[in-house]
Amino acid sequence: MATRRAFLAGSTAVVSTALLPPTPEAHAEAGSQLMRDPQLIGIPLSDVLLLGGTVAPGPTGKQALWGASTGKPARLNALDPTTGDLLVSVSLTGGDGAWAVTEAPSGVYAGTYGNAHLYRWSPDSGEIAEDLGLPAPGQTFIWALATDSAGKVWGGTFPGGKVFRFDPATRAFTDFGQAVPGQTYVRSIACSGGKVYSGSYAAAHIAELDPATGTFTQLPTPPGLDTIAGKPVYDLDAYDGRLYARIGSDAPNPLYVFDLATRTWSAPIPEVHGLSVCPPGEDGAVYFIQRGELRRYDPATGENTGTGLRFSGKVQNARSFGWAELGLPDYPGRSVVGTLWRGDMFRYNPATGAHAVLGTKVRKEPIDIQALEAGGRRTLYAGGFLNGGFSAVNTLTGAPTFHRFGQIEAILRDADGTVWIGQYPDARLFRYHPAKPWNSPEYSPEGPPGTPPNPEVVLTLKPELQSRARCLADVGTKVAVGTVPDGNRLGGGLALYDKETGDWTFTRNVVRDMSIISLDAEYGVVYGGASIFGGLGTTPPTRTAGAVFAWHVERGEKLWERELVQGIGAVSAVAVAGGAVWALTGHSLFALNPGTGEVIRRLELGTRNNDGSIVISRRKLYVSVDGALIFRVDPLFPNRDPQLLVNFPHRRLAAHEGFLYFSRGPELYTVDVRR
Repeated sequence: MATRRAFLAGSTAVVSTALLPPTPEAHAEAGSQLMRDPQLIGIPLSDVLLLGGTVAPGPTGKQALWGASTGKPARLNALDPTTGDLLVSVSLTGGDGAWAVTEAPSGVYAGTYGNAHLYRWSPDSGEIAEDLGLPAPGQTFIWALATDSAGKVWGGTFPGGKVFRFDPATRAFTDFGQAVPGQTYVRSIACSGGKVYSGSYAAAHIAELDPATGTFTQLPTPPGLDTIAGKPVYDLDAYDGRLYARIGSDAPNPLYVFDLATRTWSAPIPEVHGLSVCPPGEDGAVYFIQRGELRRYDPATGENTGTGLRFSGKVQNARSFGWAELGLPDYPGRSVVGTLWRGDMFRYNPATGAHAVLGTKVRKEPIDIQALEAGGRRTLYAGGFLNGGFSAVNTLTGAPTFHRFGQIEAILRDADGTVWIGQYPDARLFRYHPAKPWNSPEYSPEGPPGTPPNPEVVLTLKPELQSRARCLADVGTKVAVGTVPDGNRLGGGLALYDKETGDWTFTRNVVRDMSIISLDAEYGVVYGGASIFGGLGTTPPTRTAGAVFAWHVERGEKLWERELVQGIGAVSAVAVAGGAVWALTGHSLFALNPGTGEVIRRLELGTRNNDGSIVISRRKLYVSVDGALIFRVDPLFPNRDPQLLVNFPHRRLAAHEGFLYFSRGPELYTVDVRR
C-alpha cells in the first residue's frame, strides 16, 4: 500500500494541468525515435468452419455438397458426397463468411456478411463466383437465402431487418423493406405457394410476404411458446405446404410445424438441432437431427423414428442437407447427405440403414484472433473468433499447438499456472491444466476412453441470461468473470468462481443496464469497465457513457461507479498499476483513485473512439488506441508524457517477457519493448 499512497499524495500538484494533455501530434513527434517495427510471428489458428450450405448439382451435373467456409475471403465449396473430394472452391471476395446459401436453376447463390453481397456460381462461372452486388443499401449481413418456384432468389438482412428479391432474368434487386417493425435481423427465410416467410431475430416473429402487394402479415405465435422475447426464429424451411420453424438458437431448440392450408401449428418437437430440415423423400418424410441423432419425421402422422446415425460433440448442426445418389453398394438409390460445421460429411440410406460420418478435403482457413494471453515461459495463448480454436504459441519459433474449441472471448493464466477460458455462447468458464493432456469431449476429443476433460467446464451462466464470458481476472482464490447478456437484453454481470470449492456467485447489473467487458483486480477488489450495449446491440441503451466500477469481493458490494466520457459507450480496458486504476474509454486514458473513483489524471492518446487495450509489462502500461497506436505510459511518474512505440493496425494486445504481442486478423505480431 505504500506505493499507492505515495502516488496519490504526490499527484495533487499535477491534477489541474494533466487535464490539458499534449496533443497526439506532440506524442508522435516526441516518440519518433522510439518507434518499433512489428515482426510477423505467424498464424496460430486455422481450421474449417462451414456456415450456410445446400445440396445442388456440381460442375459435372451430379449432386454435390455445397458449403460456405469462413476466411478472408470466404469461399464457396462443392464436395463430392461419395469421396469427399473438393470439386469447386471459389472466393467470395469481400465477404468474411456466408450463412446463406441456396440453389436455383440459374446456379448456386451465397449471401455474405461483412459486405452483404450476393454471389452466384454456375457451370459457366468456372473458377470464379460472380459478385452480383449489394441487395439493399446500408446492409452489412445477409443472414438467409431461399429460392421460389419461379427461380427467383430471396434474402434477409441485418441491420435493416429487410427482405429482398433477386431476379436472375433481369439481374435486378427489389427491396421489400423491414419485415417486422423494430426487428433488425431477418435470420431465416423460406418460400412456399407464392408467399415468402421470414423469421426475425431477436424476437420470434414470422412474417408472411405477399410479393404482389408488398404486404407483410405476421403468423400466429406457436402454442406453448411462453415468450417470444430473446427467442429468434433461427431456421425456416418450407416443404409440401408446411413451414418448419426452429425457434431458439444454434443449440438444440423446439421445432414447430405450421400447416399453411389450415393455418395451425403442431405441438413442438423438442431438442432439434439446426440449421435446416432435409427436403422430403419419395415417402413424404423429412429428416432432421434431434438429440444427436438423424431422425425421420412423417408430417402426416407425426411419427418420429431414429435412424441409428449419431453425431458427437457439442455442435451437431447440418449445414448442407439433401439427397444424392452415391453409387455405393450399401447405398442404393438416393441417400440423405449433408455436411457438419468442421467440414465432415454424413450419409444415410433409408433402404438399407447404412450410415457414416466421414472426413472431406475442404481446406482449412486462418481464424481471426479473439483473445491473447501470456502463458508460461516462451508461451503465448491465442483464442479464435467464431469457429474458435485454442493455440499455445512458442514465442521463439512461432510454432502453434492448435486444438479445436469454441469461440473464445477471454483467456487468463493465474498465479498457479492454471489457464481459464471464457467462451461464447452460454457464457461458460473452462479450467485448463497445460501440463495435462488436452481432451475436449465437445470439440476435440483426444486420448483413450476415460481421459478426463481438459479443459473442463466449471461454470455456465446461460441460466443467468448471459451469452459471453467476455473478460476474466484473478482474485486470489477466485476467478472474476465479466459477462455480456444474451439476445437483445441489457444488463451483463459479474460472476465470482471459487477455484477450490467450485462455489460461485453472480450479480447482474453490477452497473445498471451495462455489459462488463474488462476486468482487473488487486487486494480483493475487482475493477471493471462497462459498456452501455447489450448482447446484440439491437436494444437502445438506457445509458450514455461507459463506466468504471470497483467491487469488493468478500463483502459482495459495489464500492463506487463512475461514468467517464459522455457519448463514449464503453470502458474497454482497465488495469491497476502505480497505486491507481487506469481506465480506457475511446482514446482517453484515465487514472482514478482506487478507493473513491476520483479522477486523478486524463490523457488523450489518439483521435478515434475505437475500443482499446491496456497491458502491463515491467511496471509500464502499454495502451492501444485508434486500432493502431500503442503508447507506453509510466504509472509511477505521472508527469512524463506517454511514448508512442507502434503505429500498426491491430486488434488484441498482450505482453510477455518484455515483448508485446498483437493481432491483425488471424496474424500474430510482436515488438521488443525491453528498452
